[in-house]
Amino acid sequence: MTQPEHRHAWMRQWHHAAVALAEVRRRELAQMNDADALAAAERILNLWSIATTQPARVSGLVEQQRLFQRIRQ
Repeated sequence: MTQPEHRHAWMRQWHHAAVALAEVRRRELAQMNDADALAAAERILNLWSIATTQPARVSGLVEQQRLFQRIRQ
């Protein structure tokens, strides 16, 4: 199998997987009741609150550059 043929086969495989996963998602959403939907929405909203309340983690690079600038002056 040549590289272009291999690439096309790979793309076809992923396309079929995407179609199958979309069908699974559609079926799961159709079977979801109100309590499940509320629980899913609450989990999503909790992720947002965790992301906005935790301090941002920085590498320290900006602080390091600031210190180097002081040393140079």
